[in-house]
Amino acid sequence: MSELYKKIIAEAMAAQRADVETIKKKRGTAFSITDAEPYVAAVRKMKAAAGQSAAVIDLHKTSVTAHFTALKGLTKTIRPEDDPFVEHYQTPVVLEILSDEDPKFKKSLDAFVTRIGKSEALIGRESARRYAGFYGPTCVVDFAMIPGSTSNIVNQILKKTKIPKDHQQTILASKSWGMNTSYGVGEVFATRVEAGDSLADASKKEVQQVQKIYKTPVDAQAELMDEAGHTSFDVRKYMSEYRRLITPAVKKAVDDGVHYGNIVTIPAYCVGDIAHHIAQSTFNMCKDDVIMATIDAVTEVMEKTLAAAVPKMKSEYDILSVATGASACATEYILELDGFNAPMIVDLLTKRFHNLVQLNPTRGAAAELHNCDFMDMIYRGWKILDRARRAKAGSAGKLKPKVSGCEIDLSPVDQNEVLMNPQWYAYPACAITVRASALMRLSDYPCLLTSEPVTATMMTNIIALHKETPAAPVRACKDCAAACLVDFRHQYCEYKNAV
Repeated sequence: MSELYKKIIAEAMAAQRADVETIKKKRGTAFSITDAEPYVAAVRKMKAAAGQSAAVIDLHKTSVTAHFTALKGLTKTIRPEDDPFVEHYQTPVVLEILSDEDPKFKKSLDAFVTRIGKSEALIGRESARRYAGFYGPTCVVDFAMIPGSTSNIVNQILKKTKIPKDHQQTILASKSWGMNTSYGVGEVFATRVEAGDSLADASKKEVQQVQKIYKTPVDAQAELMDEAGHTSFDVRKYMSEYRRLITPAVKKAVDDGVHYGNIVTIPAYCVGDIAHHIAQSTFNMCKDDVIMATIDAVTEVMEKTLAAAVPKMKSEYDILSVATGASACATEYILELDGFNAPMIVDLLTKRFHNLVQLNPTRGAAAELHNCDFMDMIYRGWKILDRARRAKAGSAGKLKPKVSGCEIDLSPVDQNEVLMNPQWYAYPACAITVRASALMRLSDYPCLLTSEPVTATMMTNIIALHKETPAAPVRACKDCAAACLVDFRHQYCEYKNAV
């Protein structure tokens, strides 16, 4: 199996390196769609190994090339305000393809839409809780089923929808890892309440919006972009062209027996590097040398740790655990160099969240999603690092943190010239918060630390080994940082009740 593991690692790190090296080269300059060509080239090299479904790998590759081709035909660049949405156009298209190809699935989707219409009390309650900040910081588009997330609410509705289980799983997957439109439950409710509607009227309008994203997902996404003031390209033309290019790969996956829940998710998560991670906003953020050095060092920790860990890995799931554990540990390690740690930051960001609720009650439903990702990441890293510090205690030598039985190599952080010389980036005698302040910037945008291109590539490889099993959403306790350290919300989680 080690050759398979090496292949998966090589493909994932090639995607990450394509992003990081492009950003290092282009940071501070104007973004062009063609800047994403190295990432596209890396994805094109992905291949199915023995035991993997070629249809699954092709779905990933075709989505990336279709996305790149469609965007390149419509625009030369994308303004920062529009780049978060580029990975939200794929699932609506794929949902409609599956509905058109499979009347039984279409019937189930219609039944779910009807059930949404009968769930006003549930949707109203959950929308009110999100609006009021009841759950604390929560990721409305989480890939798990944490309290306040859209997938949590969708699961509650699906449990009362009498349709085949595989269709239930597909609908759930389409609004977790799959990004069926840019809508997060609760946004219409909050906006309408603040505009003067009664709570009852706001709840009715919320229900109508949730129904729309499943009844006519492509039209719903286009309308959401109209309302958001999207101007970078014609989103309707994009989705039309994307449908033309992705349809053969979707049909091939259906014929190969790939679970629909995987078909609606794979095409979305892998395209975000084009015009989102490799984008103007990223080029602007990474003008800061310390931010760039942080991304670079964490990438190297991931790469060195994975390479050394192969002989100890017992399954393909260990690869993902080691990759994300290594990056989490490295990020926490950098934070601790300035005397901070995860519990401090989770407390700070949770308190800040409640202030933001009051300052901006109509905040976007996704406003704090990356803060949540960041907190969860450093909390995991803190636990890993804390065990290593206890084991080392007062003895000599370096810290030797471990994840899944594999040692994490933190040397790239220790050897990074920028990170080890914070005095170059602040008043030299008082440069004690330089690295932590860079991480606070990254708390709004940790995509290359968590890392999305790595997890997307690895998850496609894992799904290719288990095509009949829906991979999303995560059907386990996510160990949410806010829930574990500050807020009492575990009882509202749906992970044990996943359809």
